[in-house]
Amino acid sequence: MNIGRNIRTLRVAAGMTQEQVAAKLQLAGCDTSRSIYSQIECGTYGVRMSELVALKQIFGVDYNAFFAGLESEK
Repeated sequence: MNIGRNIRTLRVAAGMTQEQVAAKLQLAGCDTSRSIYSQIECGTYGVRMSELVALKQIFGVDYNAFFAGLESEK
């Protein structure tokens, strides 16, 4: 399953760039560059739990927002 599309949708809805999200992830203690963040959105890099926790705070969403619609992709 690829949650990257949902993460990208949340970022765009928040009006943030990948660089801004990567900076906030770094401030939250995640060693995530803009390049790695881009790969997360593309689904070529698996998001770590620590990053998911930080993204939840950055976007101000419930964890369900990351997994919305994924069951229908089976």
